[in-house]
Amino acid sequence: MSNYSYEPLLTYMSLDIEKIGKIFKSLGDTNRLRIVLSIGKGSFSVTEIIHATELSQTLVSFHLRTLRNSGILKTKRNGPFIYYSLSSPDIIDILNKISRVIDSTELITGKANNTFQEKVELKIKGGAL
Repeated sequence: MSNYSYEPLLTYMSLDIEKIGKIFKSLGDTNRLRIVLSIGKGSFSVTEIIHATELSQTLVSFHLRTLRNSGILKTKRNGPFIYYSLSSPDIIDILNKISRVIDSTELITGKANNTFQEKVELKIKGGAL
């Protein structure tokens, strides 16, 4: 039997568990995840996000609203344009860490593929994920 107690961690996490759940739910959609990855640690207009993701304007606008309501994105107006950026650039770092877990699992199971960073670089260069 382990001497480790989970109670302090659960007590601490219960303060933010609803917020954490809301963020993961928002990131659970592949289109929203694609938008977050296209924004990365930069700041982009809707038009730039549409070009980067190759999603329709209607779809991008819908997902941007969801991401903003969940606290993942923030906006800044510059004249007639609204620019979207991550409310915390740490989100990209967390996604990189999650990807490393996936990559490690794929190495163990023999199903290794491109790493997360390689996939992002391929997408930026115009390749397919």
